[in-house]
Formats: sequence, structure tokens, C-alpha cells
Amino acid sequence: METKEVKYLLQRYFNGESTEAEERRLEEYFQAGNIAEEVAEYAEFFGGISELASVAGEETIEEDVMDFILENEHQEKTKYRSMWKMVTGIAASIIIVLGSFLVYQEQQKPFDDTFKNPDEAYAYATQTLGFISGKYNKGLAELSNFDKLKKANKSIKKSTEPVIEFYKGVESLNQVKQDQHSEIDSL
Repeated sequence: METKEVKYLLQRYFNGESTEAEERRLEEYFQAGNIAEEVAEYAEFFGGISELASVAGEETIEEDVMDFILENEHQEKTKYRSMWKMVTGIAASIIIVLGSFLVYQEQQKPFDDTFKNPDEAYAYATQTLGFISGKYNKGLAELSNFDKLKKANKSIKKSTEPVIEFYKGVESLNQVKQDQHSEIDSL
């Protein structure tokens, strides 16, 4: 086989495009012993593959490789999972310690009054309550107009009573009419 053809087959092999027949031709070429210097570096690679293939079938090699990959993947996940548990445990412990420390500090502080003099506190409270009382009384004064609304509402109710009575009569007639239709339908 010519060196040019071997290079072409190697290119297809490493791109994953080669057929089984092409791969066998490459193995035969490298096992023959008459190897060009340009591709001599691949002789050990194909020799190792041939040796592995002779020791075990290709399916076994593929299964072993997949088992190795899956095992390593599982070990990686387990390692990260245990590391994650450790980090979150440490973080939770730090939060609990800091929270406890802050609560303890707050409990140790003495209560500070706003006013040092009780007479000043009384005067300020009186002033504040007077302000609130004034606002409350102003709101109640507006409610005195509510009596006027009640009186106006009475006259409106009185004038709408005949209309309401008329609609009640119409509703009772409709009910009687529906009852008659249901009696007729049931017969």
C-alpha cells in the first residue's frame, strides 16, 4: 500500500469515517512491518489495538470503556455531592452562630428612653394626642351630614315604593305563569 493511501485511510480513521474494511487494511499494513517513516508513529497505536482485540472481543472492550466512563462519572457526582453537603453544612452553622451572637448582643443592650425627663415625655404625649383628637373630631364633623342624607333617602324610598310593588306583582305573575306551564308539560 502506498504512503499516500495510508495517510488518507488514517485521516478517515481519526475522523471516525472509516469502514471496517479500511480499518482492517490499516491494521494489516502496520502489522506487515514494511512501514513508511512518515506514518511510523502510528505503528505502536495500531499494534496495541490489534493486541487488545486479540485478547478480548471488540464488544468487551467497548463495554469496559463504557463501564470505566460511567464509574468515573458516578465518582465525580458523588464527590461534588459530598462537597456540596459539607459546604452547605458549614454555611448553615455560620449563619446559626452569627444569628445567635446578634440576638445575644441585642438582649444585652439596655433600653434607652426617648426622654430623660418624665415631664417632657408627658408634654409631648399630650401634644400628640391633641393633634390626633383634632383630626378625629374633624372627621366626625363630616359625618353629621350623614343625617341629611338619611332624610333625603327616606323621600326617595317613599317615591319608589309604588314602582317596587309593581315589579313584585309582575314577578308573582311570571311565577304563576311558569307553574302553569310546568303543570301542562307534566300532563
